[in-house]
Amino acid sequence: MSDSTFPAVDRRQLLCGALASTLPMLGGPAVAAPGPLIVGGLPVTCNLTLPVACMARANSNKAAGSKAFAFEYSKYNGWPEIKESLMTGRIQAGYMLAPLVMDLADKRIPVKIVSLGHRSGAVIMVRTDSPFKKFKDLTGKRIAIPSRFAVDFLFLRKMLAAEGMSPKDIQIIEMPPPDMPAALYAKAVDGYCTGEPFGAAAQRAGYARPLRMTRDEWRKYICCVLTVREELIRENRPLVQDLVNHVQGAGHWLDQQAANREKAIQIAAGRKFFNQDPNILRFVMENPTDRVTYGDLRMIRAEFDELMQLSMEAGTLKQPVAYEKYVDESFVKAAKAAPISV
Repeated sequence: MSDSTFPAVDRRQLLCGALASTLPMLGGPAVAAPGPLIVGGLPVTCNLTLPVACMARANSNKAAGSKAFAFEYSKYNGWPEIKESLMTGRIQAGYMLAPLVMDLADKRIPVKIVSLGHRSGAVIMVRTDSPFKKFKDLTGKRIAIPSRFAVDFLFLRKMLAAEGMSPKDIQIIEMPPPDMPAALYAKAVDGYCTGEPFGAAAQRAGYARPLRMTRDEWRKYICCVLTVREELIRENRPLVQDLVNHVQGAGHWLDQQAANREKAIQIAAGRKFFNQDPNILRFVMENPTDRVTYGDLRMIRAEFDELMQLSMEAGTLKQPVAYEKYVDESFVKAAKAAPISV
């Protein structure tokens, strides 16, 4: 029996529940808008390959005087919003939570994972002045997560289980990642589990510290994946391939040298992308340097199988979902990492 049940906390979640009940009606083809392919993402460093890929493609187009392929970043602040946009076809591509894509595909929403976006990058944060050293200390405390479909939540469950605990022993609250540092500062929550830079923001400000990091506990952690609607694959495979090539190229480039990460920080910090303090992004990249990694973006079936099993144990997936139903490996297999000129 699942131990992950917890109450809804705001109107947004209630709306998402109502929306989920209409899934079959929302699964039909969407008409592609003219112009660049809009790719949705959150302002998190797990999505950092996306701004780099978008900038590299734009620079290549400018140098060549051509827009044969073009894609642009669109910022979202929470997973429910990007999920709804992909479901309804308002966008045809975006970085998504891997378990959420499994669930959408199982509900006949025509989406496929075509590439990873990162590895590691999640943290569980508590206040610096708190006495919390282990998870037993969090019994009865309020802990924020981005979504019950987030792999951050699965990470939290793994850490609780290691001390013989379950989510029933704490109070779980769903919250957009950008709101988490302020909530911890105001003592509205006692801790939070999310992707960077929202752990680093509070840590650098001095009022929070990591209780656990995926880099130490779950080295092959994956969370955010490049997801596209199936009609885009049918209608424009070359564009999808070019996007995957640039994401893969961005991943290799980011892990090549510190100077590349500094360039990525300046890109992502801009108003066109994350619109964040570059010093916070730099803190993520340097403390430590493998807090988030990007160089290994292979699609490994066993890793997705593990996520699916953990999601079923959490109750967010009700049944196994066939790998081929939510993954299209063909683009990664054919990928030629694009040169990154930024």
